[in-house]
Amino acid sequence: MSDSDQCRDERSGPTGRNAGADFPVGASVDLKAFSQDPHPTFERMRRSEPVSWIPALDIYYVTRHADVAAVLMDDETFLVGEENMLVYDTFGRHMMTVDGVEQRRYRAGFRRTFTPREIRERLEEKVTVLVHGLIDGFAGARAVELRETFASRLPVQVMLAVFGLPPEDEPLLRRWYDAFERSLSNYHWDPAIREQGRRYVGQFKAHLQGRLAARSALPGDSLLAALTQDRSETRLEDEEILQNALIIFFGGISTVEALILNAFHALSRHEAVFGRLRADLSILPRVIEETARWASPVQAVTRYVARDIELHGVRISRGQLVNCMLGSANRDPEVFANPDRFDIDRDDLGRHIAFATGPHVCLGSHLARSEARIAITALLERLPGLRVEDVAEPEGYEFRQPTHLNLAWD
Repeated sequence: MSDSDQCRDERSGPTGRNAGADFPVGASVDLKAFSQDPHPTFERMRRSEPVSWIPALDIYYVTRHADVAAVLMDDETFLVGEENMLVYDTFGRHMMTVDGVEQRRYRAGFRRTFTPREIRERLEEKVTVLVHGLIDGFAGARAVELRETFASRLPVQVMLAVFGLPPEDEPLLRRWYDAFERSLSNYHWDPAIREQGRRYVGQFKAHLQGRLAARSALPGDSLLAALTQDRSETRLEDEEILQNALIIFFGGISTVEALILNAFHALSRHEAVFGRLRADLSILPRVIEETARWASPVQAVTRYVARDIELHGVRISRGQLVNCMLGSANRDPEVFANPDRFDIDRDDLGRHIAFATGPHVCLGSHLARSEARIAITALLERLPGLRVEDVAEPEGYEFRQPTHLNLAWD
């Protein structure tokens, strides 16, 4: 038995508690129904059970905005680096599984590439070229399934461009990404999913190591070139570059794909907003922000409890895991007026935490917003009369988006 297996066996739920009696909402969660529409359950949790034990997942949910923000800001009590967390089990040590000085050092090596200025001056032109290249492939067809043809491909291509990797790596990166996504949702610790995720991590690192070995061939403006040419005292070693590149790639794909698809889903359900957007593209940033709040692409962020605590009268023991439910926090009526309404004119829009908060706030949030804005703008400008013909309802209690979305145009 591995250390992480032993930790899971020891975490058998709230000690001395009857989960069904003390946590009626959490104990009644049906994962299939919850994945399809978590918001009625979130509403009940926020109102009567803000800290809820979910026996089906062996984890606590924290659902109110104030509590989620407080947990994410406290990196001394609520940690990210523990072997019995799925992200650690899959990827090992990197900026999202370490805290303190080590986390800040890892993050500093990558931060400059993802600042608004760098994105504006060095990346947006590349993103625009990639967007139009993808649209060229279907512009004459008058209809397209957007997820497979566009939304899932664009962020992979952007990440390849950011790191200075060749376009032909796209199918390989996509296959690895799909396995990583399954691994991070593997709450039942299926050994086959776990083994495949770890194997693909090894393949990713070996592939990238080959690129690092040929340093002179790296594009001069790429992130890999910047990292390998760094001569500062805090320079990352090659293994540290590989570990952190892995999580940057993953985060740079999942959020963007979902943001684009969720935006079109929201617009299809709110035709008045869609009409305003067609007439005035300057409101698109607000559409994207409200999409991030109303249909948060990433629903949950996990933390490990470093010491015995009590939250809303619930005693949580050291070693337990807590899921900060971003999707619930972003519909908390204590923060957002009429939270279930999709409203791009709301005054409280800037308070959403779809990209998390605290020391581990999403490093690529500005790039994700830019990609979504450039992508949706180009689709509307190049495809006259663009409309959503058919779209699946978003699903997922970890990563949430439609499984398919069909567009048509005149």
